[in-house]
Amino acid sequence: MVVHIFHTCILFGFLMRCDTESRGSGWAQPPRGVAEPRRLSACGNTGSAMALRAELLKSIWHAFTALDVDKSGKVSKSQLKVLSYNLCTLMKIPHDPVALEEHFKDDDEGPVSNQGYMPYLNTFILDKNALSALPRISMVKEEFDRQDFDRMCWTLCARKNLDRSNLLISDDDAFKIWCIFNFLCEDRYPLSIVSEEMEYFLRKLTDSMGGSWVEERFEDYKLELQTQGRSLSAWELITLVASGHFSKGMDRQTLSMGINEVYHELILDVLKQGYIMKKGHKRKNWTERWFVLKPTSISYYMGEDMAEKKGDIQLDGNCCVEPLPDKEGKKCLLFIKCAGKSYEISASDKKRKQEWIQAIQTCVSLLRLGLPAPHREARLRRREQRGRLQAEQEDLEARMKELTAANDTKQQELEAMRKALEEAAARAAEEERRRLQTQTELQDRYRTDLEREKTVRQQMEEQVALKSSELEQYLQRVRELEDMYHRLEDALEEERAARQDEETVRRLQARLLEEESTKREELEKIHLRQQRAISETEAEKKELEKERRAKDSALQDAMQQLEHLESERQGALEQYQAVTKKLEDAANNTRTWKHKVAEHEGLVRLIQPGNKGPQRITNWGPAAFSEVELSVREKEWQDRKRPAQ
Repeated sequence: MVVHIFHTCILFGFLMRCDTESRGSGWAQPPRGVAEPRRLSACGNTGSAMALRAELLKSIWHAFTALDVDKSGKVSKSQLKVLSYNLCTLMKIPHDPVALEEHFKDDDEGPVSNQGYMPYLNTFILDKNALSALPRISMVKEEFDRQDFDRMCWTLCARKNLDRSNLLISDDDAFKIWCIFNFLCEDRYPLSIVSEEMEYFLRKLTDSMGGSWVEERFEDYKLELQTQGRSLSAWELITLVASGHFSKGMDRQTLSMGINEVYHELILDVLKQGYIMKKGHKRKNWTERWFVLKPTSISYYMGEDMAEKKGDIQLDGNCCVEPLPDKEGKKCLLFIKCAGKSYEISASDKKRKQEWIQAIQTCVSLLRLGLPAPHREARLRRREQRGRLQAEQEDLEARMKELTAANDTKQQELEAMRKALEEAAARAAEEERRRLQTQTELQDRYRTDLEREKTVRQQMEEQVALKSSELEQYLQRVRELEDMYHRLEDALEEERAARQDEETVRRLQARLLEEESTKREELEKIHLRQQRAISETEAEKKELEKERRAKDSALQDAMQQLEHLESERQGALEQYQAVTKKLEDAANNTRTWKHKVAEHEGLVRLIQPGNKGPQRITNWGPAAFSEVELSVREKEWQDRKRPAQ
């Protein structure tokens, strides 16, 4: 007894058809209009129940496909019975084996179902636990242990798909990654996780381990996936995390702790947890408890292992949390007020106190607004954004197709126009060729007729001369000659017309010759102007050459004068050096005698020459000449310079 089920992608289309025939939603994502559970307001739990139903279907899909061992698309009825019984047991639903037999009735062709397993799953399992207030919407209430449910489905599928030989994580950690995959994957079958959700999970895992996110490594991996055009399955994601590709340098314990933290947040909806001191209601003593904050409650346990639960604080939209002043030796106090009951707790420091206040206020705000947990709300926003981006991409592709089609149409029109122009050009060339050929034939024909007429005229002239000498002999042939004369006149008329055509051609040639002579005269004038300009340029060149020679001559004279002055300056400098030496000798003698006189005579002082004022410095040295001599030499130099200018 087997039941035919379409596998993987075929399974998705088949179950969509089964969803139309039954009341359930099948393996497919919810239809548009009910795809956003946070916008449904019936009973306040519609959105969470729809989300729970979608997550349950993902776990069931893993278990169901694992039963198809040979991937033939067929599962035995006995296996379906066991699966259905386990699902009903875990979901606390009474199992009805008769309904399963009735649903899969055998026909004459064999034990193959006409509807598949999905309608039975919706009708006899998922709808059995539906909300009575909403009979048209199939939803499952969260009244059973989700972990046991997921663990059963994991046990069925992991045995077939998970290779534990090279894993760096435990089986429990692999199960948690599998649950996270079901939470983050798309609502399309076969299930796979897109790169954005995979990046979100890996980033949270890296942060929980205290590591640093390597953007380049993930971008390379994402580019590799995009190049291959695929997304990861649950087992590929487990292998990726277990291989340590994105957690290099982390030991197994750190990786396990990171997976456990992400699992608690995403799957168990644990928004915050930690040790806090709590004041008792009866004894009024302070005891340390392990507090776990979820969107709708705060549970506290004896220890971190959560083996012994001590109580719950149920949260709703009317709850409030506020800080308290220090008292009774306790610091960092906060007060949680709920319906009919209040709690006093003490955090270890001010930072944790503020974190707990903010986290509890966030949960109360979400309950007031009827919104899911922050990570679930973020997942919905990411999916909506991907949907919008996909719609924009599809719209862009449609527009690109329209533009491509329009461009192809334009290209075809341009190609047709080009071919039409080429054909028109070919026809025009053919017409021109024919016209030239006809003109050539007419010219040859006219030339032949003229030669023939000339020959005939010569012959007629000879005959006329002969007939005039023999006029008396040929009187009887006068009529024949008149007839011939008329024919001759016709020929002459044709010759006259030909001569007129020849005259027209001759006039055209004469006009062309006249235009050619006019152009030739214009060219002659231009040539004369060029010759005249060349001659003027030659004259200017000679003038410039003459002026350059005069300037070279003046420059040579100035150079000779400069050399003469240089020689005079050198002689004056030598005289100045000689005079300077004499002055130094005289000064030395004076100092010597002054010293001697000072030693021997004491009070006797030599008379020193007075200050002569500032010395003049010229080109020949300091104080080489007097002012009169200097002015005379300047005047002579100016006189020699004036003829050169």
